Amino acid sequence: RKEKAKAKQVDRDAAAAAAAAGGGESAELPPITPDDLTPKQVVSALDRHIVGQREAKRAVAIALRNRWRRHHLQPESMKQDVVPKNILMIGPTGVGKTEIARRLARMSRAPFVKVEATKFTEIGFHGRDVDQIIRDLVDVSIQNTKQIRREQHRKNVREAVEEQILRALVGDADESVISIFREQLRNGELEEQAIDVDVPLKDHEGGMPGAATLGGLPGAGGAHGSPGVFAADFVMNLRKMVNSGPGGRRPTEERRLKIKEAREQLEEAEVERLISTDDVARDAVKSAEQDGIVFIDEIDKICKSANESHHGDASAEGVQRDLLPLIEGCQISTKYGNINTDHILFIASGAFHSCKPSDLLAELQGRLPIRVELSGLSEEDLFHILTEPEHNLIKQQQCLLATEGVDLTFTEEAVREIARVAAEVNRTIENIGARRLHTVIERIVDEISFDAPDNKGRQITVDAATVKDKIGDLLQQTDLSKFIL
Repeated sequence: RKEKAKAKQVDRDAAAAAAAAGGGESAELPPITPDDLTPKQVVSALDRHIVGQREAKRAVAIALRNRWRRHHLQPESMKQDVVPKNILMIGPTGVGKTEIARRLARMSRAPFVKVEATKFTEIGFHGRDVDQIIRDLVDVSIQNTKQIRREQHRKNVREAVEEQILRALVGDADESVISIFREQLRNGELEEQAIDVDVPLKDHEGGMPGAATLGGLPGAGGAHGSPGVFAADFVMNLRKMVNSGPGGRRPTEERRLKIKEAREQLEEAEVERLISTDDVARDAVKSAEQDGIVFIDEIDKICKSANESHHGDASAEGVQRDLLPLIEGCQISTKYGNINTDHILFIASGAFHSCKPSDLLAELQGRLPIRVELSGLSEEDLFHILTEPEHNLIKQQQCLLATEGVDLTFTEEAVREIARVAAEVNRTIENIGARRLHTVIERIVDEISFDAPDNKGRQITVDAATVKDKIGDLLQQTDLSKFIL
């Protein structure tokens, strides 16, 4: 039991460290210090998860390294004049544009936010304005900074919480008794034991006005006059006053909880005590300004070709105009203060099926100086996607079914048949890139997955004949679709 408890503790520590490395998600890349992020290493790390697209990988790797170089510039006065070279990725859907940017942010542990260009409207129209992009980036940076601080204080927090639990268990007992209970606690033998502890009260929001209610108050406008920014700040400060006890700490209540439940709440309270909110906000704002990455997807959807008639569209050219000062550099008001966007890296992407990059506003084109074209995926590319990435789709299916005790195997001929079918359907119906592989694989393993709980201990092999049998109707539908008007 002791060995099992120790193993669980090691797993918890590893998971926590991985979450910190991945910006709140499970880190799939090994820990890399910023000094090690050379362009070759970045491309090599991206190759572990993304097939092909060498040019795009090189572009983002150089952009990331230039950010590191800027931090080490001498003299200091030159740093303000060196701005990031924003990137425009051009390529069909499902070829890896979003994945490259997401992996880059996780690798560099920088604040990262992905937005859809179509969600925004021109200032003055009903909908979200582009300033919200930066506010979302700051919120992500706040969470990242808090997670880093938690990891820095993890050892102290664990020791303090352990002492609180022991005090609740044995009170002022002799040291010999405390030592016995301490060992049992560390071995996980007391997890189900109930204790009385003081835990923070949850925030009370009932009866309090929201930001939307206060949005119409005078002076409740954002950087471009959007309602709700200062109102949200006012509501947040008001809630802090209501929910704070003496000395600014949250009030507590005594509750009877199992140790495994109490530990989580006590750790959260201890972290709040050790971490200064002002310090977190200050460091998060600096991180967002100096290292933030904004990925704007579907930018071609707010662009109209020269042949299309120009009419008032609050989600098209007006959004492009609003993006100009954001990408060039301006001050955006947030509840944590003004954010300068001069050194935030912007990566935009789009398929540009019905228009061309040259149809974007000329000023916006100038703010996205680096252009990289991502190629469509061939049958051979799809085969490599199924076999080369570290956590490829085949391995994911095998590991998922292994949890049910089913040993699933794909022959090489089966994998090649899957790639062939996916490429054929992409070519004849709609090209959705690598996402087509999900459709094909799910159809193949549908019955196997459904019956998996009844097949524990069995070995199942998927060969080319099985693939053809499972997806024959898909190909038949493809053939018929050619004759549908």
